[in-house]
Amino acid sequence: MGTRRAKIDKVYEDTCEKEIGVVASNERVSLQGLNEEAKGYLSEIKGKARMKNIACIILAAGKSTRMRSDLPKVLHPLCGRPMLSYVLDLVDVLRIKKVIAILGHKRQDVKILLKPGIKVVIQKRLLGTANAIKTALPLLRNFKGTVLVLYADNPLLKKDTIRKLLEHHLKNNLDATLLTAKTDKPTGYGRVLRDKYASISGIVEEKDADDFQKDIQEINTGIICFNKDKLVEALRYVKANNRKKEYYLTDTIGILYKKGGLIDSVKIADVNEALGINSRQDLAKGNSIMQHRINAELMQKGVTIIDPDSTFISYGTQVGRDSTIYPFTVIERDVKIGRHCFIGPFAHLREGSRLQDDIVVGNFVEIVRSKLSRRTLVKHFSYLGDSQIGHSVNIGAGTVTANFDGRKKNITVIKDKAFIGSDTVLVAPVKVGKSARTGAGTVVVKNKNVPNGATVVGVPARPLKKVA
Repeated sequence: MGTRRAKIDKVYEDTCEKEIGVVASNERVSLQGLNEEAKGYLSEIKGKARMKNIACIILAAGKSTRMRSDLPKVLHPLCGRPMLSYVLDLVDVLRIKKVIAILGHKRQDVKILLKPGIKVVIQKRLLGTANAIKTALPLLRNFKGTVLVLYADNPLLKKDTIRKLLEHHLKNNLDATLLTAKTDKPTGYGRVLRDKYASISGIVEEKDADDFQKDIQEINTGIICFNKDKLVEALRYVKANNRKKEYYLTDTIGILYKKGGLIDSVKIADVNEALGINSRQDLAKGNSIMQHRINAELMQKGVTIIDPDSTFISYGTQVGRDSTIYPFTVIERDVKIGRHCFIGPFAHLREGSRLQDDIVVGNFVEIVRSKLSRRTLVKHFSYLGDSQIGHSVNIGAGTVTANFDGRKKNITVIKDKAFIGSDTVLVAPVKVGKSARTGAGTVVVKNKNVPNGATVVGVPARPLKKVA
């Protein structure tokens, strides 16, 4: 009995030791994890602290000279919204608190887009980028830190790119950091000059470049981080360009180089981010790039787009999972589409449209400022404007809501399970009741509402008498 008891005690002790060892091991792993987590947390805090000491100047004073437009260049739409809005979003997502916008041409129109808290400076005479920056500096008189220069006509920049630029500039305590790109076709951009040690020595604008410099493939995007004090000092030495009598901000790079300043660059992996929009051709290219991004993001979220190259969806459009968008569909801004919907081909959803789940909007259908409830079908050749459509409604081919009476837009209401016959015209304001029906070619005139369950036919619509 004693021997057996001793064996039991031994097993118990061994088990305890193993369990204690496992616990101790787990605690060591946990402590190591906490240590690494603490390091990461401290690094993040330091990074955020550095990022707080940043001011941003957005240049948005230009005209639409090469656009040949009365609309200020920065207000031209890119996938349904002004290009300036993308730059403002970029500043917002980077959480830069001190932001200055330099306005000029038609400044009141541009100012409407600016968010509260953004300071405005007016460049009365468009004398170049260096002159523009000088007009903003009085608002940074007591500021010590980094100045990020952005352009309102560079709407394709991504937040990760600018964050990488800022982090590199701050981590290395540089005087200036350029965002550059390499391209086989550098036409239209300033070229980055480097000395025999491959250090950045200046920037030459294309119109001032010689033949050798024009062959340089490294371009300046225009986006630059500056040590504020070094920027102020360098601007004192910028002279007017001999050809256009303008003052170039890019000249500060050569000035800082000659004074022994620390200058470096961060290269963009995707040169498309660097596209500055100065012409209608640039606008078309930028629109195509942004559209590709929008379509790709929707597909990643579970939306089927049959042919992304022929599908045009505005920024901010919401489309639910498992919905399908067919080719040659145009979806404008402020549109929401639910799950399991089928849209197109050749459909046009205009702003303010709301589609719930399981809806079919077929070919050659236009919808504007209308709400369609679940399981409604609008399969072909129809126009629905300012309409409120219930669930399980069938809209026949060629249906039109005549919403405009020459003075104002009026509302059409079609209630649940109604059946609208082909070529019906509904003259708003008008209501079609639950489970009501209209015959083919019916015209329902304004204020002549169709009761629940009724069937109307003819021009003007009249109740269809039941046959005994």
